[in-house]
Amino acid sequence: MSKITGDVININLLKRVFQYVKPYKNIFIYSVVLTILLAVVAPVRPFLIKYTLDEHILKGDYQGLLNMTIIMIVLLVLQSIIQYSHTLLTNTLGQSAIKDLRIAVFNHITKLRLKFFDRTPIGQLITRTVSDLETIADIFSEGLIVIIGDVLMVIVIIAVMLYRDVALTIIVLLPLPLLIVATTIFQKAIKSAFQEIRTEVSNLNTYLQEHITGISIIQYFAREEQEYRKFKKINSRYRDANIRSNWYYSIFFPVVEIISAMSMGLLVWYGAKSILEKPMDVTPGTITEFLLYISMLFRPIRELADKFNTLQMGMVGAERVFKVLDTDELTPNTGTYKPVTMNGEISFKNVWFAYNDEQYVLKDLSFEVKAGQTVALVGATGAGKSSTINILNRFYEIQKGEVLVDGVNIHKYDLNFLRQNIATVLQDVFLFSDTIFNNITLNNPTITMEEVVDAAKKVGAHEFIERLPGGYQYNVMERGSTLSAGQAQLISFIRALVYNPSILVLDEATSSVDTETELLIQHAIDNLMYGRTAIVIAHRLSTIQKADLIIVLDKGEIKEKGTHQELLKIDGYYKRLYDLQFYSGGIAT
Repeated sequence: MSKITGDVININLLKRVFQYVKPYKNIFIYSVVLTILLAVVAPVRPFLIKYTLDEHILKGDYQGLLNMTIIMIVLLVLQSIIQYSHTLLTNTLGQSAIKDLRIAVFNHITKLRLKFFDRTPIGQLITRTVSDLETIADIFSEGLIVIIGDVLMVIVIIAVMLYRDVALTIIVLLPLPLLIVATTIFQKAIKSAFQEIRTEVSNLNTYLQEHITGISIIQYFAREEQEYRKFKKINSRYRDANIRSNWYYSIFFPVVEIISAMSMGLLVWYGAKSILEKPMDVTPGTITEFLLYISMLFRPIRELADKFNTLQMGMVGAERVFKVLDTDELTPNTGTYKPVTMNGEISFKNVWFAYNDEQYVLKDLSFEVKAGQTVALVGATGAGKSSTINILNRFYEIQKGEVLVDGVNIHKYDLNFLRQNIATVLQDVFLFSDTIFNNITLNNPTITMEEVVDAAKKVGAHEFIERLPGGYQYNVMERGSTLSAGQAQLISFIRALVYNPSILVLDEATSSVDTETELLIQHAIDNLMYGRTAIVIAHRLSTIQKADLIIVLDKGEIKEKGTHQELLKIDGYYKRLYDLQFYSGGIAT
């Protein structure tokens, strides 16, 4: 992993950033050319002013003064056009590069294993994808190219000054060591402040994302005041970091102005003394010219520290972004097997699985599901039910054993093909802030409106969708907040049906709805499962009594296995759970 150490910019990291500039190399070349032009054109104006003052104003040459004024106006317009083009191109370059980089980051994040998201705050990823990337754009618009231009301008101005008058140049540059010292101190201080700001931005985003997402929990437990106080503390730290950076600026810029004034004072003193003693050596025009050079010289030197820190912060942002890109937690798509059809026969053979090290949540799990059969997984929370379907989709990788579909190890299948043939309906239905149609198709252009309507009719959802304003174009808002739990669940059934999977997984798909709604959507479930292999996870045993096979899990191990009637005869875990639901006060849990 590339890193920034001390005050030195890591060249390898900078090279990686510039990989995203390659498609826009013409813009980059034009930006560099304009940077050179600005550095060359800038010193011309002070010389023209000096010439105008000595040769025309002091000699009363009004026509010459008029001609030089026109020339300077043309030069000023030209310089403004170059500056405008330079600013536009460098910003275009930066925004174009981070557009591609942001796409690359998003594409990479969507392919990461769920294990990565288990330990990484979503707010942190948002910071990486948004604000950290913006700092990378500053590398081009306010950082590297501008630094090159400022350094080049300083070199050109000093060279012109030396050419014009060596003695005056030495006098002017006498306070320069003080400026270099002040700039170095400022650069180190502001870098630390900027890093603190970036850290606090990430903390702020993470806190906001988590607490806005979980706002219902906060309100259910009346935690608004406590969370408000915690947010105030985080926000105060962010404010303090910004104030600290502004404090450094408030000290540094006046110091630069004092040093600049010292340089001007020395110039005026020495120049006036020379004019009085040797009028032919130094003229009023020369003094004016050098005063303008001082202003032009100290401005880029003053801003170099700020620009260099902008560059460094861009590099810090790049380091964080590339750390995400370098995260080697992708599910390897090593398989190429893509049969014309998938029957849906599933086989778990001696499967051992752990999320962390060897704390196994599935232990020597073995079972088979014939094509078209329905298998139900039953067990207490933490028994390993959801883990079983997660490894079938290859969201997590097993440590031992193998999982087969149609007799072929799932690692030999093309990953996209495998997942496209396994549709999962979860208890907690996630709907995007979009239309019902787009939530069903997930923006798949191959799925037509006719197919969506047909699937909606099969699961009994067409009528309620048609009653909504706009029908299938109704926007369900974030997480489907404008729909009931049952309606959202029905939409998830339509989503599963239009993708026509070979294997259907229902993970507690009816546990979040009431009994009446459950009866209504049972018909939808029957249509979904018809002709497909199905794995059903459910606490309500009423929904799985017709399953071809019921597997009872406890702490990752199979304790019982059989049909509903067979398990009742065993008088074991399943029988006790059944009696608890149907005979404990007549209320099913």
